[in-house]
Amino acid sequence: MSEAHPTENLPEKPRLNKLYRLQWEEAQKAYVLLYPEGMVQLNVSAAEILKRCDGEHSIKSIIEELENAFNETNLRDPVEGMLRAAFNNNWVV
Repeated sequence: MSEAHPTENLPEKPRLNKLYRLQWEEAQKAYVLLYPEGMVQLNVSAAEILKRCDGEHSIKSIIEELENAFNETNLRDPVEGMLRAAFNNNWVV
C-alpha cells in the first residue's frame, strides 16, 4: 500500500480561512491566529508559512520563497506537514 502524497487534497494556492486572522501579539511576542472562540499561538516557522497563505502563492512557491528567505534547502516536507495540519484544523482553505 503506498502512502498518499503530502499535498494530496491540499488547496493548490492555500489561503487563510476567513474565520481566522493572523497577527503579531506583543504580549506573547509571537504571531497568533485569532478566531471567534479563541487564539492559537504560533511558532516562528508556522507563522512564516501562514503569512504566505494568501490565495496567490502556490505550495511550491511558498516552499521556494521560504528556502530563499532563510537560506535553507529541503523545506518541502516540513512546509507540507504544516500546511496539512493547518488544512486539517481548518486554518487554511
